[in-house]
Amino acid sequence: MTLSVAETIAQRKAEGHGTLVAYLPLGYPDLEQSILASIAVLNAGADVLELGVPYSDPVMDGTVIAKATQTALENGFKLHQVFPAIERITAATHKPVLVMTYWNPVVQYGVEAFATDLRSAGGSGLITPDLIPDEAGEWLEVSERLDLERVFLAAPSSSDERLHTSAELSRGFVYAVSTMGITGARDDVDSSAKKLVARIYEQGAPATCVGLGISTAQHVSDVVSFADGAIVGSALVRALTAGGVDAVAELTEGLASGTKRN
Repeated sequence: MTLSVAETIAQRKAEGHGTLVAYLPLGYPDLEQSILASIAVLNAGADVLELGVPYSDPVMDGTVIAKATQTALENGFKLHQVFPAIERITAATHKPVLVMTYWNPVVQYGVEAFATDLRSAGGSGLITPDLIPDEAGEWLEVSERLDLERVFLAAPSSSDERLHTSAELSRGFVYAVSTMGITGARDDVDSSAKKLVARIYEQGAPATCVGLGISTAQHVSDVVSFADGAIVGSALVRALTAGGVDAVAELTEGLASGTKRN
């Protein structure tokens, strides 16, 4: 049985660990390799998969991820491929899969239809970077009814009121954007992350994971000292580009070594 993201975070916490969330885009370098890479990162120690949906206008994605998703689109990626991919990944790993998608593809597919197909495929829910809770009425209703988790983003620039809304309406965790701007591996985790996470907890969030700029086991260790989990994306995509499935699994194993809390 696959645990929910919230249950996974709670279980890892009880074991003395933070949660490692691994991001990979579906369809890169091709559909089959992306599925194999997704299975590999979960088997190598990632606790949750953030499966990215390629989109033609990825306003929050850094160079590495944007280039990868563009390649996936050029190779013929189609949105309906998300659901059988999730079925394969969850069947092979029994770990939760969150779909990271900009909102327009979901609207084009149909919110109800997308959520229903996601649920049927064994997906846990959605991370929606460009959908704010105030404008998420249909998604809130459908996800509540279908018991899907929903992850909203919070940034250092967010007001306390916005953080409170995100904390109240997120299911699974609140995604703390550690550095303003687009995604990408950085040498140091931004110091604003710790302050942002503290503010999110103050607004009542049961769990928070930090993303944007995390690329080493030390980064993961630093983040899980003050947050529930660390989200790694660009570093994994770079490893997949350079060395394929084996390389991304090896990096994940190293990153997972940073989840143990002292």
